[in-house]
Amino acid sequence: MQPQEPVTGESAPPAGVETPAVGPGKKPRNRRLRLWLALGAGVVALLCLGGVGVAVLLYDDETKIERTAPDAVVDNFLGAYLVSRNDQEAELYQCKSGGDLAELGAFRADIVQREQQFSAGINVSWGSFSVTTNGKQAEVVTDLTKATSNGNESVTKPWRFALTDQDGWRVCGAAEMK
Repeated sequence: MQPQEPVTGESAPPAGVETPAVGPGKKPRNRRLRLWLALGAGVVALLCLGGVGVAVLLYDDETKIERTAPDAVVDNFLGAYLVSRNDQEAELYQCKSGGDLAELGAFRADIVQREQQFSAGINVSWGSFSVTTNGKQAEVVTDLTKATSNGNESVTKPWRFALTDQDGWRVCGAAEMK
């Protein structure tokens, strides 16, 4: 038999393995603190992602194009087509295919030509709307007024807008009433 060493409560590390020296001023790493920090960071990340989702939904609701009422569609269409002169925005309110907007296009071209010719701004406005609805068809009548930016001259004429319900109301025709 071989003599055994006395047991002191501490086991020696296997041969070739060094143990880190823990000095009197150093504490071992606190794993609980790291766990709480990681958990807190995860909760903050989830709250941020949730906030982004809510912001996207609110933005979508605020910028949604409403085509539920014919008069509102004509109002938005006129603002885009005649005031902003933004064809891409105006297309959002036009028929998906076809439509007769040539007369309104000539009206806008005349305004642009006169602005260039006389070096003066021309403002376009419209009055109240009269709406007649028959199933999926609607007609909106309003007075279009074009006036010089200084207000010296203005011309007002009645216009008729034809609308069709194509997944919401859309402008399919515009003509000056004679």
